[in-house]
Amino acid sequence: MANEFDRQVDRRNTSSLKWEKYGDSDILPMWVADTDFISPPAIMKALHERIDHGVFGYTNTPDELIQLVIERMQSHYQWTVEQDWLIWLPGLVCGLNLACRAVGSSGDTVLSPKPIYPPFMSSPRLSDRQLLSVPLCEQEGRWVLDLDALDQLITPDTKMLLFCNPQNPGGSVYRREELEQLAKLVVKHDLIVCSDEIHCDLILEPGLQHIPLGSISEEMAARTITLMAPSKTYNIAGLACAFAIIPDRNLRKRFHDVMKGIVPDVNLLGFTAAIAAYRDGDEWNRSQLNYLRENRDYLVGEINQIPGLKLGPVEATYLAWIDVSGAKLDNPAHFFEQAGVGLSPGRDFGDDRFMRLNFGCTRSTLEEAVRRIRRAIQGELPA
Repeated sequence: MANEFDRQVDRRNTSSLKWEKYGDSDILPMWVADTDFISPPAIMKALHERIDHGVFGYTNTPDELIQLVIERMQSHYQWTVEQDWLIWLPGLVCGLNLACRAVGSSGDTVLSPKPIYPPFMSSPRLSDRQLLSVPLCEQEGRWVLDLDALDQLITPDTKMLLFCNPQNPGGSVYRREELEQLAKLVVKHDLIVCSDEIHCDLILEPGLQHIPLGSISEEMAARTITLMAPSKTYNIAGLACAFAIIPDRNLRKRFHDVMKGIVPDVNLLGFTAAIAAYRDGDEWNRSQLNYLRENRDYLVGEINQIPGLKLGPVEATYLAWIDVSGAKLDNPAHFFEQAGVGLSPGRDFGDDRFMRLNFGCTRSTLEEAVRRIRRAIQGELPA
């Protein structure tokens, strides 16, 4: 029986951000973080049924979805979340921007990891805040926050830390003791944390578990804005449904206040897909994780055999953070595009020694991408 994730779906001419970037050029798009997999059958069925209803008016947040999220936080993470803590959003990026606007005031400093998903660097500036980057350090190939550097960087006008777990682009899953050490610093310096946890259901390494930062203690819950969404896991980013969990009433009110009149409600198809994902999607995701693990293992093995390239452990996500510095390329993004592979430039994440590759694709696509990369590098490097 063929693996459902081996099915090659033609996404050209569908206004796909990912696939239409390069037009008709023979370049495999391995950049932006959406997968090439068809969403779970349960989501497809729910959307068809909702569309068949035929009326698409203004929509409240469904009670069923609220309950599913509360139950999910309890069953997956042993985190007791209350209904009032939830704020629904049309995307996680707007949540980052709202958090920056809701905490502190104009000119205050926001700390962000580096390297990091690009909106972490743009959100403070767009919110009239100062950005201060905290370096990530490699520990046995894992990318984690340098807590000593973080402690030294904080000043009296530092009000917020942007955090990412699982880490994008490094793929690290933070351990409980690491989160507890971070929590001590946050409390010590009286910071608020906005924690991007959108990849929480994409843990690839057996034995690891996602732990929401806000679940560490009541003290951290009161200081944390947690952002989650079903979009990455179930490939429904285009349906625009995400949520924030904000236990503290005053912080939640400030977040609500900066939303008013600006941030649109989640659309009803986004709600419909999210309900189906959280109600009926776990078995499908287990199959997806098995497929992604095999893709990851293949990619790590192959990349580390190509001269000048290095790929460390990928504990979560479907994103590979590849060190290309050994290849000594003047313009890595252009080089790989010329080779027929479109990767995300490391400079967009704050480190031009790297490139990010999305392996959420069919194995045949991934194998072809590796062939092109190997051929290009071996032709470029001296014998």
